[in-house]
Amino acid sequence: MNELTPYIEEFLHYGLVERGFSDNTLASYRRDLYAYTEYLVATANIERWGDVQRHHIVDYLTLLKNESRSQASLARMTSSVRVFHQFLLREKVSDHDPADLIETPKAGRKLPVILTVAEVEALLTAAAKGNDAYAQRDTAMLELMYGTGLRVSELCALTLDDTHLEMGFVRCIGKGNRERIIPLGSKAIEALRTYWMKARPSLVKTQSHDILFVNRLGKPLSRQGFWKVLKKNVAAAGLHKTVTPHTLRHSFATHLVENGADLRVVQEMLGHADITTTQIYTHISRQHLRNIYHTYHPRA
Repeated sequence: MNELTPYIEEFLHYGLVERGFSDNTLASYRRDLYAYTEYLVATANIERWGDVQRHHIVDYLTLLKNESRSQASLARMTSSVRVFHQFLLREKVSDHDPADLIETPKAGRKLPVILTVAEVEALLTAAAKGNDAYAQRDTAMLELMYGTGLRVSELCALTLDDTHLEMGFVRCIGKGNRERIIPLGSKAIEALRTYWMKARPSLVKTQSHDILFVNRLGKPLSRQGFWKVLKKNVAAAGLHKTVTPHTLRHSFATHLVENGADLRVVQEMLGHADITTTQIYTHISRQHLRNIYHTYHPRA
């Protein structure tokens, strides 16, 4: 460890305690900043953060670009460096911000993969085959993910107290420790009630906790565990798309927008801090309309 790295850990602690960064965000910052620091020490012989100048950052980002990093990766790394130097200036570790005039490259956002309504139905039908506890659990999770647009980390963190079936909503804590309330549809309520009353007691066994979804050992289900469940049911449904947990979230939002939902409402349910993040679903909706037109119009 060199003299620069302790400040990375201070920054990460600040991000966790004061900014409420998620585990994934903290992991990205840690990875980006340690790589950046390693470059500064090995290539530029930097010993103090106050010695970093704008040209050091430009040289580093040029190196990354020459390594054929994606635009999204370059944008994220640039953002990590900018935020970190702002922190160093605020904490008076450095007397200047060398990243102040560094522009963040445009990430060039791609439209995400979504499932059609028919594909979602096929996935849910595949999960519901069989009447054992695992089928009931899988059905409840998939109905909930598609019916609410939860992130997989939010799904795995849900407790019994977060799930209000009689009132028809779930409460979750999303990015930045922001709380949101999301309504439940009748299908999700029915699947959750069946799982809660019939399947969960037999799966929990001797474990004592209030996490809603559990694995075969009765312990809280992990994100990796949900991935395995999803992958199994995607194969059983005969779907040939690359389906991730976020695909269900994208499908939830896109189907709402396609059916006329107000974008501000969709933003609230997804837990987006900025509506520009939600606006990508209007682009997906327009692309869907174009695809239908070119498929079915005789003069297309």
